[in-house]
Amino acid sequence: MELRHLRYFIALAGSLNFTRAAERVHVTQSTLSHQIRQLEDEVGQPLFDRVGKRVVMTEAGGVFLAYATRALQEIDQGLGELKTSPVSMSGVVRIGATHTFNLGFIPECIAVFLSRNATVKVVVEELSADAIATRLDAGDLDLGVAYRPEQRSDLRFEPLFNEELVLVVANSHTLAQRKRIRMIELHREPLLLLPQSFSTRRLLDECFAAAGAEPNVVAEMNTIAAMLGVVARIHVGAIVAANALGQTTGLTVVPMENPTPLRTPGLLFKDDRPQTRAVRAFAALLRKTAMASTSRPKTYSTETEAATEPVTNGKRARPASAAAAKAAPKRPRARARAA
Repeated sequence: MELRHLRYFIALAGSLNFTRAAERVHVTQSTLSHQIRQLEDEVGQPLFDRVGKRVVMTEAGGVFLAYATRALQEIDQGLGELKTSPVSMSGVVRIGATHTFNLGFIPECIAVFLSRNATVKVVVEELSADAIATRLDAGDLDLGVAYRPEQRSDLRFEPLFNEELVLVVANSHTLAQRKRIRMIELHREPLLLLPQSFSTRRLLDECFAAAGAEPNVVAEMNTIAAMLGVVARIHVGAIVAANALGQTTGLTVVPMENPTPLRTPGLLFKDDRPQTRAVRAFAALLRKTAMASTSRPKTYSTETEAATEPVTNGKRARPASAAAAKAAPKRPRARARAA
């Protein structure tokens, strides 16, 4: 079924006359008749009864007309919006993002967006995933950038990419020269971790249990920046997303395996709330930036043998597509269920 079938159907339904309907849609009468028959063949029942020169809509045609009219109205509205000049875009885009995305990913997107849409105001709040879900419910946010919240089926979650968690140690740490480390090797290793109220910590606990390891958790801290500040000063490691390092110096990233902790960040929407054109445009930019970031190859420092991808796109981010997953190294992985 194509758009022209719907347009011809609505034209004929409005006039119940093949000649006038053909003139309205600028085709010959024979073409219109042929297209209507194609549509009836596809839906599997007649939409019009032909009685001599008279045309009468069937019961099925009356039912289909309401849906076809709404569908064309939505399509025509969308086409009209696409033809509108970007300069006319205005309004406010309200975004909730978790900490790691505010370090590089969100600022990169905002810089690009504002350079193209100077008349749109962007408001970003750094919040936990649960707080983002609550604010979306209340209508205080237009979209969220976070990990999937637990026990929330009423919010639409759209994955952006897959992200590995990594071990971070000071350059002077004995593990800083490792290319990779198995989680079993972190048994009794002094670590700083997020509190157990964070889903990332629960993911890590599951990974350690699967590996048969029990780390020595010397401290729990609920901010990544504070954790990294301690790691830079003493002989202790932390496990975070690689892009959380920002511009921090003096630290080394060591990828983990067997299993590899893996999280999937994405966009959060409240489906029953209409999105403005500006919100849709910003969401499209987020998707495009995420896709571009996952296509950039990983690089490694020859001095520290650690991953050193650009911090603005999420280090060691992996595409969420099945094809990319197939191409990735085959090793056990564990996924975070929430943020």
